[in-house]
Amino acid sequence: MTEPVVDLSTKPTIEGDLVVLRPLVADDADAIAEIINDPQVRILTGSVPTTAEAREPFVADGEFRRWYATRADQTDRLDLAIVERSSGELAGEIVLNEVDVQGSSANLRILIGPKWQDRGLGTEAVRLLTAYALTEVGLREVTLVVLATNPRAHRVYEKIGYRVVRTRHGASTLDGAPVDEIDMALTIGE
Repeated sequence: MTEPVVDLSTKPTIEGDLVVLRPLVADDADAIAEIINDPQVRILTGSVPTTAEAREPFVADGEFRRWYATRADQTDRLDLAIVERSSGELAGEIVLNEVDVQGSSANLRILIGPKWQDRGLGTEAVRLLTAYALTEVGLREVTLVVLATNPRAHRVYEKIGYRVVRTRHGASTLDGAPVDEIDMALTIGE
């Protein structure tokens, strides 16, 4: 039996009406750090266990900058900048990672800065990368995890066609309180 072909070595530029998805570069680190520095972004993405930690300043150190400088070299994941087409500003990032070659699936995650939320940029970015993953990369399924405390993101994913696979009750915590994680997926042909 032949091994499924899943290719993330190509780092495309994907253009939509509102956004351009392009490969991340080292110079994007400061803009991403500014987005991550927003407490609400850190809470909604599950990046911190407490609201107190979310309020602590995030500083882009040398390791953080090196990490962004190497994104284009990775063959097991796809990290793209989300650039607002009209302004040319970096609005966030979108990633395909956690590739399962045998299952022909990968995880999608997205980060959008507060300045660009509620404008359709995230919806278009998810739609564009999902379509690319299912038509060009060789994936049969794209999965993602959304916190139950992030209903806006959940609605976006459902609108695009992602379905709830399961809810993991209390899989995360915030300030010691349990937070449900909702696993979602979009399978080719759905």
